[in-house]
Amino acid sequence: MRFEGSSQYVATDDLKLAVNAAMTLQRPLLIKGEPGTGKTMLAEEVALGMPLLQWHIKSTTKAQQGLYEYDAVSRLRDSQLGDEHVKDIRNYIVKGVLWQAFESDQQSVLLIDEIDKADIEFPNDLLRELDRMEFYVYETRELVKAKHRPLVIITSNNEKEFPDAFLRRCFFHYIKFPNATTMKEIVEVHFPGIKQDLLAAAMQSFFELRNVSGLKKKPSTSELLDWLKLLLAENIAPEALQSSDQKQIIPPLHGALLKNEQDVALFERLLYMNRNRR
Repeated sequence: MRFEGSSQYVATDDLKLAVNAAMTLQRPLLIKGEPGTGKTMLAEEVALGMPLLQWHIKSTTKAQQGLYEYDAVSRLRDSQLGDEHVKDIRNYIVKGVLWQAFESDQQSVLLIDEIDKADIEFPNDLLRELDRMEFYVYETRELVKAKHRPLVIITSNNEKEFPDAFLRRCFFHYIKFPNATTMKEIVEVHFPGIKQDLLAAAMQSFFELRNVSGLKKKPSTSELLDWLKLLLAENIAPEALQSSDQKQIIPPLHGALLKNEQDVALFERLLYMNRNRR
């Protein structure tokens, strides 16, 4: 199996190389990049024809939850009610996504999404399981081994650094923000047949906005796609995106691109200054 991208996902050559390298090495693929650069969607594309298991990490997520959880509260309640289920502790073991991936009858893709949201010890707590593809269930005294080594894709928004021991076990790739050519390909996948004059005007406004120094949050690929969807829905003319009207110094529907009032004010101020110089 080799990943070559698809008609629904524009993958650069270096990203394809990274995915295939992780497959060859049988190591987790650690993907970093700005939010909205397609990290999560990558797992969905790689998994075409394969089971996809997704583990979306939160700040409260513990590594143990990916293996299994023992529901002691339910067992205590059932014992008080005289339920026959209490005789078998397996009835109170809840399998996590790693266990599900390990027992799959075919190779699966396991997505550990936004791992940097969790506690700093979270990656270390999974080292053995990701390395040896096995773990021990203490309540039932059984060793769970992977029938097939899953392809593990781990995403990060680069909000924190990871332990060296964890990084050593991964193949790393950073998704660079798409250049204009790649971005145009991405847009045309989502909006086939889009008018080229509107696309050109929107792309120019978008990249000018991203290049503004001092923005708290630069607009991402997903936000450009949202903006284009709105422009098409409202039938906005390309000329409106480059208006010289001093009363409209910011592109229409900019709320899809700029996400806080400080960035809106900064962009308005810079545009006003630039147009006054002309």
